[in-house]
Amino acid sequence: MEISKVSMLGMPYLHFGDGDPLVLIHGLGEVKEGWQSQFELADQYELIIPDLRGHGECTKTEGISIPNFAADIIRLLDELEIENAHILGLSMGGAVAQEIYRQAPHLVRSLMLISTFHFFPKKLRKPLYNLKKVRLGVASTDDALKEKAAHMSLYSWSEKNIVHFKRYFQPKRNIFLKSLKACFQVNNISLLPTIKVPTLIIGCQYDSVLPVWIQYCMHKLIQHSEFIIMRNSGHLAKLEATDRFNLLLRKFLNRHKAAA
Repeated sequence: MEISKVSMLGMPYLHFGDGDPLVLIHGLGEVKEGWQSQFELADQYELIIPDLRGHGECTKTEGISIPNFAADIIRLLDELEIENAHILGLSMGGAVAQEIYRQAPHLVRSLMLISTFHFFPKKLRKPLYNLKKVRLGVASTDDALKEKAAHMSLYSWSEKNIVHFKRYFQPKRNIFLKSLKACFQVNNISLLPTIKVPTLIIGCQYDSVLPVWIQYCMHKLIQHSEFIIMRNSGHLAKLEATDRFNLLLRKFLNRHKAAA
């Protein structure tokens, strides 16, 4: 297992590999080690994998917001003297990736937006938040919460997938709810048409957390973006379809190395 480092501003991160810089941004309630199945990409890419504010080993818990998550990563890249990087975000991490482009487009070499979102209609925000909150309240223990989240996120219920999910899904209830609320504030409808870098959007056929039609809408807003639906996968293709997922990333990244 790679050893965590800590930025000057207190952001824990993993940093290893050789090649073009590639930032991997985890989703809501996850930790940086949840990208373990993608560590193999270090044979071609310099991986930078942070714990977002309040998640994993990051003890900084104030100011939970998508803009602050993005600003923390921008500062980390500046600290590492990385001029630009491929930015990949999963679920909530995809919203963070979009925000990085908003705040510092010069830092973004390409975007990979995986099982993510760009907007929640105002009428849906409160009902969705309350629904998630009730489900969390019903889950009286951390194990029960992980079980409910696994039920929603996974399509293939192999023992290996369940063990992997529970190991790297480590929500802290207060941070989880604050982060969830932050997600409902995202509105990138006007941002997406301005994205000029190569962009790959991946949705998953059986995603019950963020259905694939959301990613299709994003694809229609980002000119010249690529859109792929991963068959026979739930919300976490990185886990359920690792080989196919990693191959898609490699093909996309390799095509856009020359754009550096």
